[in-house]
Amino acid sequence: GWMLIIAAASTDMMSAQHTSRFIGPLLRWLAPDISPATIAGVQLFIRKCAHLTEYAILGILLARAFFRGEGKATARYAVLIWLTALVWAGLDEFHQSFVASRTGSPIDVMIDATGALVGLGIYWLCTSRARLAARAMT
Repeated sequence: GWMLIIAAASTDMMSAQHTSRFIGPLLRWLAPDISPATIAGVQLFIRKCAHLTEYAILGILLARAFFRGEGKATARYAVLIWLTALVWAGLDEFHQSFVASRTGSPIDVMIDATGALVGLGIYWLCTSRARLAARAMT
């Protein structure tokens, strides 16, 4: 389901032209004297953070699905999860190259892959803490 949300976000609906309709006015309201260059920079930063976040969530969801049956995280599954996210990121950027208002970017694939690693790290930290807490209670 989350992969479908990512695919929907790579359409014209979430292009820079559409997201600037929200970000620009908000920034102008917060700082009326803000320059157009600063607005463009903030918008770019927010868009790249969105890439990182959506793939971190994907990493967490994939980790939960893969590791649930195994009981504990294994390096083999972690690599498989990361490769799955990497392939999806590549396909997503390839799809964007066919959307008139979007462009495919290898840099975005790298950001997405980093986001998946962040998600795996978050999942590992949360489950490690839960296992430690469970051991402490026994």
